[in-house]
Amino acid sequence: MQQALFGGGCFWCVEAVFLQLRGVEKVVSGYAGGIVQHPSYEQVCQGTTQHAEVVLIDFDEQQISYAQLLNVFFTTHDPTTLNRQGNDIGTQYRSVIYYFNDEQKQLAEHMIHSLEDEGLDIVTELSPAPIFYPAEDEHQNFYARNPSQGYCNFSIPPKLSKLRAKFMDLLKTE
Repeated sequence: MQQALFGGGCFWCVEAVFLQLRGVEKVVSGYAGGIVQHPSYEQVCQGTTQHAEVVLIDFDEQQISYAQLLNVFFTTHDPTTLNRQGNDIGTQYRSVIYYFNDEQKQLAEHMIHSLEDEGLDIVTELSPAPIFYPAEDEHQNFYARNPSQGYCNFSIPPKLSKLRAKFMDLLKTE
């Protein structure tokens, strides 16, 4: 089992996307990249802890590659807006890839350069994986438990539609 650590806006949205992929065994919403140990959701939302909302993904590389996860990541959020995803504004919503090894770093650098070669101005932060702090229990698997919650109902279905349109071959078949 391998791990990936991505931030692409609200972790509820990112988690909902990656839970759909075959080979993804577990997705944990949480916080990384900040200066406060064991931050709370409220602290992170204030934007003063320097943490990003992130998801820690456990995946089976025999079923899905890190490069495929990166492709989904860059397709299902906006990597061109600094510290913002839709109506979510602040450093906690930044686009970030935290890598666990040189191979992940190189794959992410290659994908970023490829997107820039296509004319995109990528602002995604690329940094070594820091300490990951799981979010509170009520934030785990949030969309599946709260599909009609206003924010989720507005923000997540378009991401899932894009996922289905572009990555049907990577979806779980349940």
